[in-house]
Amino acid sequence: MRSPARPCRHVRDNGRVTSATRQPETAAETLPPRLIATDLDGTLLRDDKSVSPRTVAALAAAEKAGIEVFFVTGRPARWMDVVSDHVHGHGLAICGNGAAVVDLHGGPGAHRFVKVRELARENALDAVRLLRDAAPGTVYAVEQTYGFYQEPAYPKLHMEIPDSLAPAEELLGPDHPAASEPVLKILAYHPEIDPDSFLTLARLAIGDRADVTRSSPSALLEISGPGVSKASTLALCCAERGISHEQVVAFGDMPNDVEMLTWAGRSYAMGNAHPDVLAAASGRTVANNDDGVAVVIEQLLAELP
Repeated sequence: MRSPARPCRHVRDNGRVTSATRQPETAAETLPPRLIATDLDGTLLRDDKSVSPRTVAALAAAEKAGIEVFFVTGRPARWMDVVSDHVHGHGLAICGNGAAVVDLHGGPGAHRFVKVRELARENALDAVRLLRDAAPGTVYAVEQTYGFYQEPAYPKLHMEIPDSLAPAEELLGPDHPAASEPVLKILAYHPEIDPDSFLTLARLAIGDRADVTRSSPSALLEISGPGVSKASTLALCCAERGISHEQVVAFGDMPNDVEMLTWAGRSYAMGNAHPDVLAAASGRTVANNDDGVAVVIEQLLAELP
């Protein structure tokens, strides 16, 4: 029988995997891992969005060894069906780049929000205005706890039909039908700007009004509340469990993973990772299509006393 979800209250090649820059053994490398935090797309999932049998077995073995597994993703909760069959123990996932902690035990469509770190509408409107001024032609979508809304010119980038179409200022306004529902993040897309340049421009334009990152290969930015990231929400959940950052092993492939990889005691960039991720992680593994997460988990388990 699965144990109930524990809420996060207020409180941070198939050979041996090698370090990106070989350094002397650190304290984190001498501590047994207590939690594995893994991104999904481009990391745990193969490019066809499947979880390989080898990876399923590795996740189950980690949980059996007493190591908690957290899925930490930019995906909204309603897109977590890809891994809902593979949750063990607590059954929690961090979604929306840290904007929500979700209990997946109910299965697709029946998830429960355990914690929400929303983007204040005032901040969201400021971010929209500032980025429109800095990058004319930017179009927006709004991700809320249970709904998805977009501007008419926003391209069909996602796997669903929006609940409504309107300018972002209207979607985020007090008279919108979903005005009482928390905003998790806004999405900003530009059809012409280089993705990394767009990220840099947006961070400069928006400043401390919101946190800006990206996980898409296109010029699609994800804008969350100030201080909200995969790393900060993972830190909250670890503090609740008495787990230090040295006891965390993290995996990722895109800029929205950088803070988490920097925070974790041990971290691995996938073989297919963005250059910023390669620079941030303490180690490297093989690509997602080669089961890079499973490769590391198997080695970690083999090294347990």
